[in-house]
Amino acid sequence: MRHLLSLFLISFVSPLFGAETKPNIIFILSDDLAQGDVGCYGQKLIQTPNLDRMAAEGVRFTQGYCGTTVCAPSRTSLLTGLHSGHAPIRANREIQPEGQKPLPGETVTVAQLLKSEGYATACMGKWGMGMFDTSGSPFKKGFDRFYGYNCQRHAHSYFPSYLYDNDRRFELDGNDGKGLGKTYAQELIQQEVERWVRSNKERPFFLYYAITLPHGRHEIDDLGQYAGRPWTPEQKSYAAQVSRLDADIGRLLKLLRELGLDEQTLVMTAGDNGSSFGPDTPVGQLFEQASNGLRGFKRGLYEGALRQAAIARWPGKIPAGQVRHEPWAFWDFLPTAVEIAGAKLPDDFHPDGHSLVSYLRGGASPERDYFYWELHEMQTLQAARWGNWKAVRNGPNAKIEIYDLSQDFAEKTNLAGTASEQVIRAEQIFREAHQSDPDWPLQTQAEAVDAAKKRKRNGAR
Repeated sequence: MRHLLSLFLISFVSPLFGAETKPNIIFILSDDLAQGDVGCYGQKLIQTPNLDRMAAEGVRFTQGYCGTTVCAPSRTSLLTGLHSGHAPIRANREIQPEGQKPLPGETVTVAQLLKSEGYATACMGKWGMGMFDTSGSPFKKGFDRFYGYNCQRHAHSYFPSYLYDNDRRFELDGNDGKGLGKTYAQELIQQEVERWVRSNKERPFFLYYAITLPHGRHEIDDLGQYAGRPWTPEQKSYAAQVSRLDADIGRLLKLLRELGLDEQTLVMTAGDNGSSFGPDTPVGQLFEQASNGLRGFKRGLYEGALRQAAIARWPGKIPAGQVRHEPWAFWDFLPTAVEIAGAKLPDDFHPDGHSLVSYLRGGASPERDYFYWELHEMQTLQAARWGNWKAVRNGPNAKIEIYDLSQDFAEKTNLAGTASEQVIRAEQIFREAHQSDPDWPLQTQAEAVDAAKKRKRNGAR
């Protein structure tokens, strides 16, 4: 409640100050894109010329970390500035008949803080943090405009029978009675993004563009240059999805140039978690998504699940052609956007992240004690990084694994047997960073299965 009162006071006072032009902020969040899927990260078979150009004109991060490694909690971390030991959503939790566990009413988001500074705000693509009649509605979390999918399960279909325009559901053509239509939803969403940017070109805006590509199902309206390749249908579709993601980002960047907003707009892009394909799957093998040498993928807490294809571009502000190896994480975005916008944090709100403004401009990375992640899909997973040390615990009763990322970024050699001080430090971080919450207990696999059965009986998953 104190957060909301502070936001009200900021919103009331801020319009009294100067009307100087504030920078626009765009965060493009792709769904299940692997770091190794993008050309500038080493991909050879899938074409991503726009992302490659964006990296050449800005900065590419080799250690940009997501919030955690499934959709809803990773997005929660991005928008709230809280790591997954403090965030109110720490797993995907489906609510019947449609939607996910909502963000609580007291949760403060970056959109609310920017809106209090006069920003137009929009979420386009996928929300997945509360239907419109809940406390997690995008309109209760600072967004003026919404277009796309609210429920992430509904977002699995690229040819859906309906989408949402704000909170109004509208039917799409060709419904076959099985929930499928004929219209490729991403094209509608992209068109609406471009319309919204045009309509807000005269005022500062924050666009959270949560593109569903290249998440499964792997559906595409045009295989394009991959149609004739000697690959499986899934391999062709996946490559086409990644290139479609790239093309739509290119369309948005081109529009910013046409509108004269290029030097006035920070654009950041990243995946929400690692690839959904393991290295032994046909897609993983063909495209060598582990060619960057990282271990793991979605729903784990090794580096291959956590490190993202993360790029930032802001002509005149971010030096072009940088490759930065210092780590940062999704919970740094809120403090970064707040500093760029000249906004203020409520006195009683303390995000876990640090502003990256100086870092983006070529300065040093923020100092911090550690990074921390947890995940509650089934048994609780925990991971932490401090300096070059990385700890992973795959279950509350599992032994802690220790890796030296400066020598072993592939996490091949577990040093726990000889690095007792680091095991003790990991235990300390795990205790300190995990905020106790009845919704997110530290639980074993058996306990998680029992809890899932109980949720299902109560109409949730």
